[in-house]
Amino acid sequence: MDYNFIAVEGNIGAGKTTLSHMLAKHYGAELLLEGFADNAFLPKFYREPERYAFPLELSFLAERFQQLNTRAAGPNLFSSLTVSDYFISKSMIFARTNLGPDEYKLFRQLFDIMFESMPKPDLLIYLYAPVDKLLHNIRRRGRRYEQNIDATYLHNIQQQYLDFLRKQSGHMRIHLLDTSNIDFVENPADFESILSIVEKPASKGVHHQVV
Repeated sequence: MDYNFIAVEGNIGAGKTTLSHMLAKHYGAELLLEGFADNAFLPKFYREPERYAFPLELSFLAERFQQLNTRAAGPNLFSSLTVSDYFISKSMIFARTNLGPDEYKLFRQLFDIMFESMPKPDLLIYLYAPVDKLLHNIRRRGRRYEQNIDATYLHNIQQQYLDFLRKQSGHMRIHLLDTSNIDFVENPADFESILSIVEKPASKGVHHQVV
């Protein structure tokens, strides 16, 4: 497998962090994880989204930039495999959904300045799951501040992700994994199916895979 940097993406509750842990363990890879649990704005955003959307998205962007910039400047420079549970472009996906026009315009300017210097993944894995499964996963993991997330919000985020993926088809290797009918945590055969997809050589473009 000729990759140095794999990013796992997906909607809220899709299993990004879980799969990233599993891939990193399987391949003995470095693991980059978002620090959402330490973000003081996240619970506030779910209570008052209009008030806290901009500081939330700005704080996530700053953290992602700092983490990737630090990793890229290190001695390994992604010379060995790194698995991340995010791609920095998710900042724009959530900003497009959560911010008003003026805030989005400013956020976009900041993002464009940062994005050019950021390392890009050799492979992007997008975990697709229907909204009802996402809601089930959110309820099951039990983070209190997430329990009021509704289907409309998840649908909007999903549409933004899919629109982003379509626009990247000529620039990145993307596996869109439909996980509607699998459980890669509880069923080892499902995880093996994902590994076989990841390890198969892929050209640039969106490769839709029903696992």
